[in-house]
Amino acid sequence: MDMPRPEISNEFGTIRIADEVVATVAGLAAVEVEGVAAMSGGWSTDLVEKLGKKNFGKGIKVEVINDETKIDIFLVIEFGYPIPQVAADVQREVKQAVETMTGLNVTLVNVHIVGVSLKKSPGDGEIPVDLEEL
Repeated sequence: MDMPRPEISNEFGTIRIADEVVATVAGLAAVEVEGVAAMSGGWSTDLVEKLGKKNFGKGIKVEVINDETKIDIFLVIEFGYPIPQVAADVQREVKQAVETMTGLNVTLVNVHIVGVSLKKSPGDGEIPVDLEEL
């Protein structure tokens, strides 16, 4: 049984916001957070992007039931950034962006860290790592 979708009614009619729109808003907010390297959407969405279609909603699962919106985000974090802080920043920014742009009530933003990105320095392609600092 499908749950009722949230609707915004006014004198002109009804507004329904698709989950894909919510995912895109959440994705755009998440990638703006310092320390986020990429969204992780699995092999199928990565393949679609290689074929030329950018998907800002990849790596995001949206569940809207009645007036509650739950969002799961799958991220790759840049090496060197504190993961708990980046994840908390993503939660705050995504909640604010989705609520501001859609009017939906975001009750949960679950952040799943699925990888760490190591940036290569220009030059010989090696990644400089000071083991004393680790």
